[in-house]
Amino acid sequence: MKSDLQIAQESPLRLITEVASEIGISEDHLELYGRYKAKVSLDVLEALADRPQGRYVDITAVNPTPLGEGKTVTTVGLGQALKHIGKNVITCIRQPSLGPVFGIKGGAAGGGYSQVIPMEDFNLHLTGDVHAVSIANNLLAAYIDNHIYQGNDLDIDPHSITWRRVVDLNDRALRNTVVGLGGALDGVPRETGFDIAVASEVMAILAMATDLQDLRARLGRIVIGMNRAGQPVTAEDLKCAGSMAVLMKDAIKPTLMQNLEGGAVFVHAGPFANIAQGNNSIIADKIALKIADYVVTESGFGADMGAEKFMNIKCRASGLRPDCAVIVATVRAVKAASGRFEVTPGKPLDERLQREDLESLTEGIVNLEKHVENMKKFGIPVVVVVNSFPTDTETEHDFIKQRGLAAGADFAVVHHVHADGGAGGEELARAVVEACELPKEFTFLYPDDASIKEKIESIATEIYGADGVDYLPAAEAKIKLYTELGYSDLPICMAKTHLSLSHDPTLKGRPTGWRLPIRDIRASVGAGFLYPLCGDMRTMPGLPKTPAGDSIDIDPEGNIVGLF
Repeated sequence: MKSDLQIAQESPLRLITEVASEIGISEDHLELYGRYKAKVSLDVLEALADRPQGRYVDITAVNPTPLGEGKTVTTVGLGQALKHIGKNVITCIRQPSLGPVFGIKGGAAGGGYSQVIPMEDFNLHLTGDVHAVSIANNLLAAYIDNHIYQGNDLDIDPHSITWRRVVDLNDRALRNTVVGLGGALDGVPRETGFDIAVASEVMAILAMATDLQDLRARLGRIVIGMNRAGQPVTAEDLKCAGSMAVLMKDAIKPTLMQNLEGGAVFVHAGPFANIAQGNNSIIADKIALKIADYVVTESGFGADMGAEKFMNIKCRASGLRPDCAVIVATVRAVKAASGRFEVTPGKPLDERLQREDLESLTEGIVNLEKHVENMKKFGIPVVVVVNSFPTDTETEHDFIKQRGLAAGADFAVVHHVHADGGAGGEELARAVVEACELPKEFTFLYPDDASIKEKIESIATEIYGADGVDYLPAAEAKIKLYTELGYSDLPICMAKTHLSLSHDPTLKGRPTGWRLPIRDIRASVGAGFLYPLCGDMRTMPGLPKTPAGDSIDIDPEGNIVGLF
């Protein structure tokens, strides 16, 4: 089997102007970045204003193993499959962080014969949006420290500052740092730290903004800490928001790319789902929905993470409503949910995960069942799809499909898009088309006017299955503060592990008899949500013992090798 990179590099590329023309975007609305990718001007929304809106499909998954379960493969493959059966479709996905690219998972463009291309461009820098996010974030950090150094006219309490610097790499050594060391000319010493760039509130704002002026306003609302009188200090107060918006003026435009079969793909924004809201931009979806009959988008990690945030945060802000959810499962992930296996990147898979084992499937299937039940809580149709691997058996596929249907899914199918591209997803495409026509009554999990604790506890008990929530003193203090500041109407963006329905990655399947610990809560007022930190969740990952970057190199002909 060829590597993903080999398949991508050997595939013919259409000029991006041809891809754009096919979906009705003229060159007047394109800003070319070479021959195979382009930014799309937001002016296109005005030109498309009178068009009806297409169907909106969200791809999510069971709780994955650390290797990932092919959710992006399925997302890209479904886009190819819908085009294969004659539908007008656009796929919308996030831009990957360089953290996972050089860390555990490697490239994030899909895999096999369902990929976004050029694959190297997609994974490495693309059109510079993550760089713009990092620089805008760090400009604000520099303004904060300079303001204190220059006399602190806003009377900022240094101990209250929550704004941290970012870098788009996994670098655990930067989690906790001290700045201002050296002497009187080097600033005022204080403790701070770094987050990964995709955890920045600037990235979250990019994904949530509806236009450039909304982006500017959201940047101004960023709260960096408190003054000594207990009042919030914002980026607007520091007179930094305008400069941040200037740095982001091109990043707000979605990037147009293509899949292996020449279909259109929008790539825009990249917030992590275990830290931030985990979905691509509202802007990309709005443009796509005005152009295509079907828009396929992807929510990060399991349905307890990205999909819950898609429904409760993204749809609340955008006003858009999904027509169905697709839950991706693999035989491997369902077996792993039994708790019998340890899956470690860089180590060989347990051979029991690669042979028929209905006992482990039976124990682990409760994880899929819970995700189906959770998605049905939002009042939309659900399709379960098994992403097939060569070691799977038909008996295992049938078992997963039957239990998915019994749990409430409207359709359950298998796809082979990794091996066969769009043709391998025809059954999935037809199921999605049928699901989108079913009756639906979309609803949020909680109302805007619920209290902060009520919102947290709704997610904890109804989505995760916790018996209740325990708040550490720091979290209790933040709830009181944010309620007094008028932030209690904001939705909740949980920061927790993606490897379990709970906060504990070792609790597999459908854990019972546990409580969710909230150790702290942070406010992303510009992005428009509060995010509780569950358990030992961190906002700066570390590299594994054997990083994916070990295999990435340039060959003698100047070609990238080892990307995935």
